[in-house]
Amino acid sequence: MHINVTDNAKDEIVKKINTEHQYIKIAHDAEGCGCIMSGVAQLWIVDEKQEFDMETMADSIPFLYDSRHEVFFEDELKLDYNASKKSFSLSSKQQIYNSTLKLHSKN
Repeated sequence: MHINVTDNAKDEIVKKINTEHQYIKIAHDAEGCGCIMSGVAQLWIVDEKQEFDMETMADSIPFLYDSRHEVFFEDELKLDYNASKKSFSLSSKQQIYNSTLKLHSKN
């Protein structure tokens, strides 16, 4: 998975996490959805990798994603930040996964 992080998104991420000790995890969250296929994209701040996590770097920012959920995302993703909405958006050339993402701490 390759993640293109815009300058706006990078600036906001480095304000919120320690890129040497924390990760941004792109998650397919199906909690409370009833079915894994009904999940939504989320951005989580985590301190460590879990058993199925894969790591990728994007513009010196460490990202994780669960290898079991990789099928729900395109190979090329774009992460942007909209300051007026105070939210991130995750998209690909084919779709918008979520245009109102917040960073949630999972520590």
